[in-house]
Amino acid sequence: MKSTVAARSDAWPLIRSRCAVYLELTRPRIALLVLFTAAAGFCLASAGAPDLVRMLHTLIGTALVTGGASALNQVLERDGDARMGRTGNRPIPSGRLSPQGALLFGIGLALAGLAYLALAVRQPLTVLTAAFAFAGYVFLYTPLKPRTSLNTLVGAVAGATPPVIGWTAATNALDWPAFVLFAILFLWQVPHFLAIAWLHRDDYARGGFRMLPMLDPGGGRTACRMVGYGLALIPVSLAPCALGWAGAVYLVGAAVLGVGFLASTLCFLRTRSAAGARRVLRTSLLYLPALLAVLLADVTFQSWAGPW
Repeated sequence: MKSTVAARSDAWPLIRSRCAVYLELTRPRIALLVLFTAAAGFCLASAGAPDLVRMLHTLIGTALVTGGASALNQVLERDGDARMGRTGNRPIPSGRLSPQGALLFGIGLALAGLAYLALAVRQPLTVLTAAFAFAGYVFLYTPLKPRTSLNTLVGAVAGATPPVIGWTAATNALDWPAFVLFAILFLWQVPHFLAIAWLHRDDYARGGFRMLPMLDPGGGRTACRMVGYGLALIPVSLAPCALGWAGAVYLVGAAVLGVGFLASTLCFLRTRSAAGARRVLRTSLLYLPALLAVLLADVTFQSWAGPW
């Protein structure tokens, strides 16, 4: 009896360690951002108080699909990851998990997520949008990374879908505001990712991934691309006001945040330095949650206040 208890107690650390490796494979920090934007899309689409049970089901299914996509991305990129300092300790290149195990885990997780969305949320457009994002990330963005710097734009399309998943889960419709949310995330991602790519351009070169900063040693094209997308983001982020969806509070907040984000890209254009790229990255990480929070607050207030 004592030996059985001892064996069970010895097994728990191994089980916890194994679960931690699989959890790491899903890239939880990225998943949290995906879930935040999906929840924002759901809440913004809801007339009045959101259906919290349906939103929870949406987030669970989205988390499973996102985790599966991250796992399969790492299976496909395992050789490149092994050559990069920032990714060399990921579960597969570090030897803590076999490619076969990660492949089965990723496929199972993605299929489970799509099935969960179909059975629990029961909105066909939600399942289709999640499947589109998954396929775009795994079968287009990932294979394109070693081939063309345009992979960033393809990845931005897949990365802009979470608020649309949330929107369709609440409405089973693709309305103009859903496309606006998609456009905001798409435009935001380009400066955000280019800042990361600039900071780690030598690492990406070792990994064999073709990012724009690798092809642009002086940084001029990278900086102009950041500024261009930052500039385009301002009018697009103000579209909810033009559509009558948001009011003055959001108008002011979006304008201030947009100008601040644009200023960080202009700073990088002037310096083309690691410090400038880090400034763009930090500003981008503040910009998106702040913009969505202001939009949620404005829309929620208007729905509660009603017509004056």
